[in-house]
Amino acid sequence: MSTITRIGVTRRYADAVVHNGTAHIVEVADDNTQPIESQVKQCLAQIEERLKLCNSDKSRLLQVLIYIKDLEHVPILNALWDEWVPEGSAPVRACVQANMVTSQYLIEFVVTAAV
Repeated sequence: MSTITRIGVTRRYADAVVHNGTAHIVEVADDNTQPIESQVKQCLAQIEERLKLCNSDKSRLLQVLIYIKDLEHVPILNALWDEWVPEGSAPVRACVQANMVTSQYLIEFVVTAAV
């Protein structure tokens, strides 16, 4: 049986879970009072930190699912994303509009990466 490693475990969730050579991460902005640009930047930085904890990095992204509250914010997301993802290392990606758990969250990332 393969090992499951949980990082930053709380009663409701873990910051990351690593299993069978794959890291699973979900991120929302730590400061959800900020506008979309700041929330995206926060999430991308937080993803990098979680990947480091999993012995991975953004060049090893496999799949990213992005939930965004307002589709009008997609150009901001895409501009920041294109600066952040290493050239030649883009994962498969989906971006869908979603109602968020609170009105202050504007974006949420579900990340799968190789370790």
